[in-house]
Amino acid sequence: MRRRAERKAPWRWAVELALLAVVAAVGVKLVTIGQELYDKAAYPLRYTELIEAACEEKGLEPALVYAVVRTESNFSPDAQSSVGARGLMQLMPDAYNWVRMRRGEEQTDDFSALFDPATNIDYGTSMLRMLLDEFGSVNNALCAYHGGWGSVKSWLEDPEYAPDGQEVTNIPFADTKEYVEKVQKTLEIYRELY
Repeated sequence: MRRRAERKAPWRWAVELALLAVVAAVGVKLVTIGQELYDKAAYPLRYTELIEAACEEKGLEPALVYAVVRTESNFSPDAQSSVGARGLMQLMPDAYNWVRMRRGEEQTDDFSALFDPATNIDYGTSMLRMLLDEFGSVNNALCAYHGGWGSVKSWLEDPEYAPDGQEVTNIPFADTKEYVEKVQKTLEIYRELY
């Protein structure tokens, strides 16, 4: 003999659906919180006093500086690249002297100060400010920060790289193009998170 399927009372359906909705909402919230915790661990705010003060003094967006530091050194003050860039913002010795010259300071052959977070952030943010003032956009400034001031000057004069003469849209150095894209993506993440 066949058993008849039990029918649930309508109120039980409503209770079960409400419970499922609550469980789903809690699950979504936990996933969102977990993602935010992961993102903040992957894209941290470190050296905040130094970075915030330098940004205020030089009129820079903090998210830009955090993006550059994360991309350049992942917040390691002792970082040194194979080509000699040093510290948090990975300044090259010649870039350090270029900033010193532009600030009216004597050039040096002692670059150990670049491993000091305060010095590195001070000179790195000065360089960013100068490049932004000179080239007018974050994209161009990042091209110059990575590829060099002279490179960006010549790219802006070449319609193949800067059709309007104002913005480099076709970056000829593959590593500089990759760098600019990475910093821009990281900048957007910092803007969203903080």
